[in-house]
Amino acid sequence: MKAAATQAGQDPVPYTARDMSRYPAEAQFSRSALAPGLLGAIILLAGLALVGTSWETFVLYAAAILALIQCVFAWQGRQWWWLIGLIPIAVLWNPVWPISIPDLAWRLMQLAGAVVFIATAVSIKIPIHRADEGNRAQRRVGPQGGGRPKR
Repeated sequence: MKAAATQAGQDPVPYTARDMSRYPAEAQFSRSALAPGLLGAIILLAGLALVGTSWETFVLYAAAILALIQCVFAWQGRQWWWLIGLIPIAVLWNPVWPISIPDLAWRLMQLAGAVVFIATAVSIKIPIHRADEGNRAQRRVGPQGGGRPKR
């Protein structure tokens, strides 16, 4: 069959199998904001049922802390425009200085905050810098000359 395929001018190995590398290409960015963003959205949506209860304090702490974590990732990813939505979440959900807001408005803000968390989680990409790749290879090899160090 190989002979028939090569005589007809066709390559017997499929194109994808021939050109695929054994190792995948290294990622150029990371999505570090994905987990805290989705967790923040889950907490805010679950917090809708806890408005006005004693458990609301835990929702406030978690939302404020996760919003600040998202701010750090937005800054590292050089996507500063997300700070417009994340800083108000960190301030309004701050349990240290509570702000008195009517329940209906607060529930709508919980939904809006969940949307901001999901949007930031999906869109923030942090570039990966590989500047010290050579230094890592030397650290794995160990001391110069190999083997155990002399006493």
